[in-house]
Amino acid sequence: MKEIGLYIHIHFCKSRCLYCDFNSYSDKASMVDMYIETLMQEIELYNENDFKYKTVFLGGGTPTFIHYTHIGNIMKKILPKTVKDVEISIECNPGTASLESLSYYREIGINRISIGLQAWQNELLQKIGRIHNIEEFLSTYDSARKAGFENISVDLMFSLPEQSQNQWKETLQNICSLKPEHISCYSLKLEDGTVLSNMYDRGHVKLAGDEEDRLMYHTAIELLRSRGYEQYEISNFSQPSKECKHNLVYWNNQEYLGIGAGSHSKLGNKRFWNYRDIQQYIDAVSKGITPVENYEAIDKEEELWESIFLSLRLNKGIDIPSFNKRYNIKFTEKYSKILNKLVEKKLIIVSKENIKLTALGMDLSNQVFMEFI
Repeated sequence: MKEIGLYIHIHFCKSRCLYCDFNSYSDKASMVDMYIETLMQEIELYNENDFKYKTVFLGGGTPTFIHYTHIGNIMKKILPKTVKDVEISIECNPGTASLESLSYYREIGINRISIGLQAWQNELLQKIGRIHNIEEFLSTYDSARKAGFENISVDLMFSLPEQSQNQWKETLQNICSLKPEHISCYSLKLEDGTVLSNMYDRGHVKLAGDEEDRLMYHTAIELLRSRGYEQYEISNFSQPSKECKHNLVYWNNQEYLGIGAGSHSKLGNKRFWNYRDIQQYIDAVSKGITPVENYEAIDKEEELWESIFLSLRLNKGIDIPSFNKRYNIKFTEKYSKILNKLVEKKLIIVSKENIKLTALGMDLSNQVFMEFI
């Protein structure tokens, strides 16, 4: 029986952030009960398959926004299919979870929580449309510890509108003082159609330039390293052995199943995705069929390329012997010209066992990835 990752998408939010382009909604609370019932029916459709879940991630949206008993009902469906040491994560926005709900999550088997803070300063949180303030974050964090969570991740963003280097450093220092097991640091990206993107187009928002963005990124790497956090992926840092196992499923290009409207899956040599529209999703499942909108076959070369760029995101890089065995190739021979070119540009380091991005390579990672197409 193979072991795979499981992602469960819960769309509902109290309010959409100004930068958000995820499949999430702040105006469909009336559909929560029907949607959760449909989720559980979809889980049942896959329960006869010959796999177990080694990681589970409840994302969104804001899973902690809906009543916690809904999460309990979902857990009852998936727990019989999980491995013994399964990592089960839930995303949480500050102010959407109480000590009571967090204690409930911990009691039903959720053992990791990812709290979306983004910035320490209330004025910056307001500028990006976050619904919480720093006081609510601290209360949620404290409640998570009291509830028994020993694996907490905090999400941060840099290059926010009018964010200074000192504010970013203050955010990092204050989060480190709390000692979460995991910290994610993402650069703000403007996505077409979002409120923030429209504000930027109209000249109402000023964002950091490339040099300032890279300085913030390097500040994070250096400061977090000095506080005992290991960078194990381009944007992710953890205390020893506290890497996010679920995200490693993606970065190691392993198999995973996505449940919920708009969720993506990769099983065998196929990639497929569910209807994004909630009503279409519900209608399909109500007929007893998997709500797959479309799928595509993944050929060997595409699988190899995906594994290359996903592995290069990791600090450990490409494990050459593993790749040779997995794809029946001689990696350094197959890509010798590309590797020589990237080494000359000081974007990668090649040893007998692995290939890693340099610090410059991390800054120019997309350029590196495109060389292998």
